Amino acid sequence: MAPRITLTSVMVDDQAKAHRFYTEKLGFVTGQDVPVGEARWLTVVSPEAPDEVELLLEPRDNPVLNGAAETFQLALVENGSPATAFAVDDLQAEYERLKSLGVRFTMEPTQAGPVSVAILDDTCGNLIQLFQPPTGP
Repeated sequence: MAPRITLTSVMVDDQAKAHRFYTEKLGFVTGQDVPVGEARWLTVVSPEAPDEVELLLEPRDNPVLNGAAETFQLALVENGSPATAFAVDDLQAEYERLKSLGVRFTMEPTQAGPVSVAILDDTCGNLIQLFQPPTGP
């Protein structure tokens, strides 16, 4: 049996701000919120699949990382590279919904081979790709 992905993370510059963005704008719901020292074990999940993958909103100022997370995060943004990607059923509709909520996109919906993609700024130091998988055979 192959391993399953049940948790992944994205580094954020502010957990509270990230939680607001990921829940109020993107539509995720809180998975876990547990104090851990000065930070929190803070995850969000899809309301349609709350028992599947959790996204950990990981504070990038973790002293163990000694600034490496911020350097990596800034390099991704400078190069226009998304930190992660989320699938949506209708990219154009999601783009319009998020634009109406004030979300800033660095790439409007674009066809990329068999998928459509768009890239947004999560306001917490990351670019996030939204993609619509191909339909049909």
